[in-house]
Order: sequence, then C-alpha cells, then structure tokens
Amino acid sequence: MGAECSGKTTLAQSLAIHCGALWVPEVLRTFCSEQGRTPLQTEQAGLMRQQMAHEEAALATAGHQGCPLVFCDTAPLLTAIYSDYYFADASLYQEAWAWHARYDLSLLLAPDMVWTPDGIQRDGEPARGQVHALIKKTLAQSMLPWSTVRGDPTRRLEMALSAIRGMPA
Repeated sequence: MGAECSGKTTLAQSLAIHCGALWVPEVLRTFCSEQGRTPLQTEQAGLMRQQMAHEEAALATAGHQGCPLVFCDTAPLLTAIYSDYYFADASLYQEAWAWHARYDLSLLLAPDMVWTPDGIQRDGEPARGQVHALIKKTLAQSMLPWSTVRGDPTRRLEMALSAIRGMPA
C-alpha cells in the first residue's frame, strides 16, 4: 500500500518475479486509462469490489498452481482511504477492513521516491504526503501485520523480502 507515486506497481511486480508468485494489478489504473478520468464518489465501492474480485481470482489461480504467495499492487483498503480523503466518505472502511483481515502482511511504501506525473491519477507531492499519513494512521490502528519499506527500488525489495521472511509460516 502507498500513496500515489510510491512504487507500488514496481515493488509488487518485483516481488512476484523474485518469489515466483502472482501479482494483481491496480483496478483504478485501468479504470482511469479506459475512462479518461478519475472515479466519482459513486464509483468507489464498485472499484473496490472489482479489486477484491481480481484478488480472489488470483488466489484461486495461485491455489491451482501451488503458488504460496500473491502480491497486490494495491488493496481495497486503499480505495476506502482514498474515498475518505477525496470525498469525506468513510462508508467503505468496514467492508475494506473485513477483506484486509485476510492479508498475511501489508507493506506501506514510504513516499520517498521522486514524484513524477503519471497521467490523471496524480495529484502531487502535498496530496501524496497527506494520503501517506492517513494510510499510516489507518494501519497503526489495526491489529494486522504491516511493515514500512523505503529507499530506492533495490532497497525496497530487500526490505519487503525481509518482512516476508519474518512472517509466521
């Protein structure tokens, strides 16, 4: 998990390659590309559930392939956080938390990479910092395992792998 331009896609793909695992791309990125805009408040719940469906499909595929790990580019909980941030709508948290409880580990990506515009999803450095703080606060309130990763892509991969190795079997 991470705010915009924090390296979620790069890390998820790198972890999947390194671990011989599957990765689930971010539904929001596809939505924005196809629609040419960011979602409306009324579309947030649908996007969150679509992300859940993609994760469920990846888990089923992983089970058939005997693959023990699936890495997600983002999490439905992040959709709930963004819905809260952009629309002051906290209605998605309960469903997102119920889903997130299934995760073995969440990785919070620090916003320490150079911010670069990347299409219509990007709001800039100030929003990235505010969203990161909200994600961190939300994770800190949970009883679920999470770890922060930071640094360049190589360091992030090392930190993420270390956190994964530290998980209970």
